[in-house]
Amino acid sequence: MKVFVPFTLSAICIAIAFSAASAYAQDTEFSQPPKVLVLDREYTKPGKAGSLHTKSESAFVRAMAAAKWPVNYIGMDSVTGVNRALFVTGYDSFAAWEKDYADQGKNTALSAANDRAWVTDGDLLTSTDVSTFSFRPELSGGPGLELANMRYFDITNFKIKPGHAKQWEELAGIYVDGYKKAAPDVNWATYEDMYGANSGGTFIVIQPLKSLSEVDKGFADSKKFADAIGPSGLKRLAELTAECVESTQENLFHFNPKMSYPSEHFKMIDAAFWAPRPAAAPKPPAVTPAKPQ
Repeated sequence: MKVFVPFTLSAICIAIAFSAASAYAQDTEFSQPPKVLVLDREYTKPGKAGSLHTKSESAFVRAMAAAKWPVNYIGMDSVTGVNRALFVTGYDSFAAWEKDYADQGKNTALSAANDRAWVTDGDLLTSTDVSTFSFRPELSGGPGLELANMRYFDITNFKIKPGHAKQWEELAGIYVDGYKKAAPDVNWATYEDMYGANSGGTFIVIQPLKSLSEVDKGFADSKKFADAIGPSGLKRLAELTAECVESTQENLFHFNPKMSYPSEHFKMIDAAFWAPRPAAAPKPPAVTPAKPQ
């Protein structure tokens, strides 16, 4: 289981990816992002992604369901970038993550089932890694949304130059204030990388999307934002970007319900997606009794 370019209106939208976010994967009411986010990445071998990997991951889902495990997660496949699967779990604290990890280790039936699943799943992968992130609410914004209705994550990774945290916070703050005035329905969640590969000075901005048409809407929202902060604001954004941002990378991921262990809340909101019923078996053809000879 589990680069900013010279400033243009499109760069404003693409680089920061601020266009919807706000709830993740524990069995709670999904009105706010979790304080701690754990991302498990699995990099698949060429030709081993798709339905083959989905089938393998379903063994982990069955194991969690059989154990009636109280912590849920969302699985998704990469749409862009290197072929990989991403598994997202949210916690109220690092202590809660520790407890979940310890409790799984104590559950012998669940541990044995997961070990068996890893034998098959491991043959499909080139590598795995885990990173943990801490929510930065002051760098996030928007009224929130119902994650169960979303279908994508747009995730932008920002690497900040050493010693330039203050400039980064000022840069993000301009977006927070500007979008609050220009397009208050726009939502996003910003997390700081605490542990894992490339941690230290790394932030991710997560944008849940119901459909990719929201990317198109983002360009119109960025124009409203630019108008709201004016030429002087755009100039300051360009200066701060040059000062503090070392690199960025943005990618899309599509939710995969067959690789997810969703909460009952998710199933209640959209059962057709998160808990589809198996197709009914076709009825046998009616047999007409033979006429007496």
